[in-house]
Amino acid sequence: MKKKLILGTTIAMGAVMLLRSMKTKPRKAEPIKDFDLYNYLGNWYEIARLDHRFEKHMTNVMASYSVNEDGNIRIINSGYQAKKDKWEKVEAVGKFRGSEHEGALKVSFFTPIYEGYNIISIDDNYKYALIAGRNLEYLWILSREKSIPQNIKNNYLKLAELIGYNISKLTWVRHDKQSPFEQKDILFDKDF
Repeated sequence: MKKKLILGTTIAMGAVMLLRSMKTKPRKAEPIKDFDLYNYLGNWYEIARLDHRFEKHMTNVMASYSVNEDGNIRIINSGYQAKKDKWEKVEAVGKFRGSEHEGALKVSFFTPIYEGYNIISIDDNYKYALIAGRNLEYLWILSREKSIPQNIKNNYLKLAELIGYNISKLTWVRHDKQSPFEQKDILFDKDF
């Protein structure tokens, strides 16, 4: 009886993980079509986010993107955890869900679980980006700088609202420290 219970629980957990990973974006959030990964690599500052337990009380949040030797995207997310008075970082791997020319990625912080990462708007110079997660609980506004022009901010907020996001719940991230994890001109982990 105990073996059946363990097997049943394992199968149920696997099914939940599989179903969760199949949901990759909100219904109205369409990833950009002319995406260029190499223009996207480098550092991005988190300007705003829908808060989650893994980013609660974090300031100075940024993400650094580079390409691994195997062609996957290496992601280092870091931030200052104010409650603990220390810097924290976590690494992830990103992969394209389909075409490399579409801003539709999947990201894993805990293999084999992948989450949807959708670049739904980006300017021509790859300085500002609006990112949708797998559902309406995940949204980020990113910038190459620690601030964002008001007109870009307004456009991204309007787009997010049209998709169905509750923008009144956004956390606006303070940037008043220099991250020890900031990558300097590193686009590839190794020369190959």
